Amino acid sequence: MKKYLADILTFARLIISIVLIIMTFTGAPIHACLILFLIGEITDAFDGTLSTKYPFPKGKAPKYRKYAAKYDIVADSLLAFAFMLFFTTRVNFWIGVVTFISYPVLASAIDFFVYGKLYGHPDDAKPDSLTQKNFPLAKKIILARRALYITLMFVYSVMALYASEWSLTTKNIIAIIGVIISVGFWFFLSQRRHNISRYAVDVEEKLSHRQSQKSQNPRTPNNPK
Repeated sequence: MKKYLADILTFARLIISIVLIIMTFTGAPIHACLILFLIGEITDAFDGTLSTKYPFPKGKAPKYRKYAAKYDIVADSLLAFAFMLFFTTRVNFWIGVVTFISYPVLASAIDFFVYGKLYGHPDDAKPDSLTQKNFPLAKKIILARRALYITLMFVYSVMALYASEWSLTTKNIIAIIGVIISVGFWFFLSQRRHNISRYAVDVEEKLSHRQSQKSQNPRTPNNPK
């Protein structure tokens, strides 16, 4: 059962996204929509960790796991779309519209530049992509985009909180608790932020091994290699 936890969380994120869209257009309270989105973000924070901690035995993973990375991308994208749709229609129209127009263009450009295709992933990048040619640089760009997304979602979540029906005192208390929890998550998931995929871990181990070999065997006239 543990091996399926990551997949369950990913599937739950898809359901949460659809429910959030429905709640947005049915006039559900802002705080209810915000809570649902945050639950979705929590599933995103832990599905990758659980997938690494409880992997399927080699050669025994279900066939659908071959496309696990794509499912995760679809779930993440749908959740982001659902939240921005909620934010635009219920919190701040113009900021939402600008984000709807600019962020997908920026994210798509980064995907194409780093992976060689749209909706790419480090595990299935094209052979001539930056991920394959210069992985350290590609990783920095990927992490920068993630940092931008996290920052935007945090700021917009705070804006949604203060647009909710709760009292100002309640909003302030929740905001303080949210900051503390966010900082805790930031440090708790630090390893996951840097190990952006299983492919990334393998690549970095190989690069580290090569650098170690070069330091042990420096190039000299008698030892050109």
